[in-house]
Amino acid sequence: MEYQVSKDDPIHMEHMQTALDEARKCVPVKSAFCVGCAIAVPLSTLPSDLQNASFIPHGQGAKSIVMATGYSRELEGNTHAEANALAKLIGRYGNVEAINVKELLKAADVYTTMEPCSVRLSGLEPCSKALIEAGVKRCFIGVGEPDDFVKCEGARMMEEAGIEVIWTKGLEEQCLKVARMGRDE
Repeated sequence: MEYQVSKDDPIHMEHMQTALDEARKCVPVKSAFCVGCAIAVPLSTLPSDLQNASFIPHGQGAKSIVMATGYSRELEGNTHAEANALAKLIGRYGNVEAINVKELLKAADVYTTMEPCSVRLSGLEPCSKALIEAGVKRCFIGVGEPDDFVKCEGARMMEEAGIEVIWTKGLEEQCLKVARMGRDE
């Protein structure tokens, strides 16, 4: 089943804007998209003594907090946004005794400016598979991946694996413009 979120939903739009901000950090290349990702969890999923810890990034009155972000080619090895955000979340919180990262990911919402890939021409693991293996709860997508390089079936794969896929309406044009930075020249 396909759900939609509109620009009128402030929490989800704020997290999607974080993902767009990440995408803008990408160094454009002609052979790949510029994608951004943010992984957020409900504040209530953290142990109460950690909800106000200084290493937990959140504002006053936050109900959902971004725990990690990533963008295309941020880390070495032709990496993608979702894989980078997952790696950073695990790296940052994997050794914090009071946080069970696997349980945290079960409650996680992934916000990505473009549909997570289902095929990698580089031979690396597709992002949709990494999100499925991580066991995330939901994936908010800014725009479907165009068929510029491969036919993407990431949303379908995640839905079939039980991840709720939510298409964010109203940001498609902006997400696609950022994704194609440096390619429209």
